Amino acid sequence: MASNASNEFATISEIIRAARMNLTQGAWDYMAGASESETTMKRNRRALDRLALKPRAMRDVRTIDTSATVLGMKLRMPVLLAPIGSLETFCPSEGASASARAAEEFGVCHMLSSRCSPGLEEVAAAADNYKIFQLYVRGDAEFEDDHARRAVKAGYNAFAVTVDTAVYSRRERDYANRFVKKWRVDVSDNEQSWQACYTWDNVKRFKDTHDIPLIMKGIATAEDAALCVEHGVDGIYVSNHGGRQLDHGRGSMDVLPEVVEVAKGKATIIVDGGCLRGTDIIKARALGADLVGIGRLQCCALAAGGKGGLLRALEILEDELRIGMGLCGATSWDDIDPSCVLPSAAVEYPSVFSAHHLLALDPNKY
Repeated sequence: MASNASNEFATISEIIRAARMNLTQGAWDYMAGASESETTMKRNRRALDRLALKPRAMRDVRTIDTSATVLGMKLRMPVLLAPIGSLETFCPSEGASASARAAEEFGVCHMLSSRCSPGLEEVAAAADNYKIFQLYVRGDAEFEDDHARRAVKAGYNAFAVTVDTAVYSRRERDYANRFVKKWRVDVSDNEQSWQACYTWDNVKRFKDTHDIPLIMKGIATAEDAALCVEHGVDGIYVSNHGGRQLDHGRGSMDVLPEVVEVAKGKATIIVDGGCLRGTDIIKARALGADLVGIGRLQCCALAAGGKGGLLRALEILEDELRIGMGLCGATSWDDIDPSCVLPSAAVEYPSVFSAHHLLALDPNKY
């Protein structure tokens, strides 16, 4: 069934443009910006652009199945609505509940950020979807245990801890706009110190204490991926926080193959970072990801049209996905593997939304 926004938005570029019109400069730059020189963010896109898909001809692709089973749940496509702090900035009427309801209606996964409104229980009650709760560590072991118990009680299917924010970054667009979001204002130095001292001992303690599957979000090296496997982590989330933490890091797609190699199938692999097209999902799956996170596009879709806008963005992604798979000669994910991608030269200078060339009509706005 098509969303009510299907006639309003024909392309994702139109969704992004509508979001830009609806958001203040501060809110837009909070979402679109990254840390310092924004080099890591640009490398996320460049890493995707340097991968070429290999077309295959004369295969029967009349029926194409985009669904995938991840973490024991069959999803309409292998997409995760990534955890976004302050999601209520982009959908004031519903906040994260809009993402949860869109995930349920479309059939994808949603990961709720602990720095988001409404809270853990309210978002869980909003939809009967596959849901993961993501925690920023702001207290001791009891703080973590309390959130884990609440997540289990509320019906979350897995629990994630973000581990790439031990030190806060400098996001210069926010400083320039004098736009300081509540996730920074509301966190005291004492609370931040708990994130700064979170170690593998905490991971072991969590695994020894709780039965809910554990995902570590913010893994960006083979070394840390190996430690995840050693500690029995259920999901490895390859991410550099959308380029919003360590500047001059590598693009997520450059990191992904080494993480997959180290994991050896012992953990579910999630990846995000610059994914804005159906072809990006194909590339990520070809390199070994099980699930692909959608972050900034989720924000734009909500800002453009709430739950309906997000459903429309997912519809367009699915259409692009089906086309890309078919032209690669694939009828299901069983046909997508590393042989489907080749290294190639990038053709666009990377920026946050350079995957959508129609936005170049307004080069100073994005």
